[in-house]
Amino acid sequence: MDFELTSDQRGLREWAHGFAEREMRPVAARYDESEEMPWEVLAKAAEVGLLSYFIPETYGGGGVERLLDLLVIHEELFWGCAGIATAMGGVGLASIPIMELGSEAQRRQWLPLFCDPHHPRLGAMCLTEPQAGSDVVALATRAERHGDHYVLNGTKTFITNGGIADVYVVFARTDPAGGYGGVSAFVVDGHTPGLTGGKKFKKLGLRASHTAEVHFDQVEVPEANRLGEENAAFLGAMKMLEHSRPSVAIAAVGVARAAYEYALDYTRGRVQFGRPIYSNQAVSFPLADSLTKIEAARLLAYRAAWLADHQQSCQLEGSMAKAFAGDMAMETATRAVQLMGGYGYMRDYPVEKWFRDAKIMSIYEGTSEIQRRVMTGLM
Repeated sequence: MDFELTSDQRGLREWAHGFAEREMRPVAARYDESEEMPWEVLAKAAEVGLLSYFIPETYGGGGVERLLDLLVIHEELFWGCAGIATAMGGVGLASIPIMELGSEAQRRQWLPLFCDPHHPRLGAMCLTEPQAGSDVVALATRAERHGDHYVLNGTKTFITNGGIADVYVVFARTDPAGGYGGVSAFVVDGHTPGLTGGKKFKKLGLRASHTAEVHFDQVEVPEANRLGEENAAFLGAMKMLEHSRPSVAIAAVGVARAAYEYALDYTRGRVQFGRPIYSNQAVSFPLADSLTKIEAARLLAYRAAWLADHQQSCQLEGSMAKAFAGDMAMETATRAVQLMGGYGYMRDYPVEKWFRDAKIMSIYEGTSEIQRRVMTGLM
């Protein structure tokens, strides 16, 4: 075992951390308050390649394809601002399914669109529905075949970049009686007639990212835009979630690390009764526990990514990392607020934002409860 990052990985970390420190941290509070898309930051990220670094060089991307390398970058971006990082990650929501499920012709058609350094384009993945979250069998969005095209009808919800994306990957039922075997995936141009954005949600955290409903009303999609075989998208979706859960785990690490670092600095500088409050064990011991769990969560995420990079299943390890890190982030952020007392509760200080951002880490990409269900089914 080798716990040292390579020189390339250290370079990726410095690259992402520098961008987070210069371009994300200074505007994080403003975008959190306004709940607007951080278009200026996205434009700067596109210029330096931070929107398409995970797309192979063949299609114009940065060619950072190992999951472990991606995690090194993700932690720093989420340390910068979870909401802005989520907005930046919207490119991957469509491009990753195309990379994983699409043909070579489809990759060459769609992936270069996301790699233009002067024109940031957004993606969206439409899986969740009002009555179908973790239960994919309950998907109600239909894709009916009509000759050489399909017609999509239905509603998706909680969609990052919903209604504003340039490219959508949509999971829809092509066989009403097929259960898990009746789901197909399609690439849909965001300007296709009948595709409209619905309600934009006002969220507890991640306010710099756009989350909304997406409606499909007689949306015609060419057969050539179907990803993979008909009725065979469920396993592909589960494989993508298996690989995305370590990414969510490391995102939680980034948020938790930000809250921990701020609380540590605050308690070292806050003097009460003639000495820094950090000198009290009731303050320093909880911080030591937070640091321990942050390190443990990072190692769990790295382990899952290492397995994926070595073509091994990380389903169990990814769920372990995601569940542990998500709960850890909420615990760490809550502790940071508590240790800062009244100041931690005020919006003049960033810990309350990290507290709000942390909560989603144990919810999206499969709740902590779903992760434990996955774990108990595999152990």
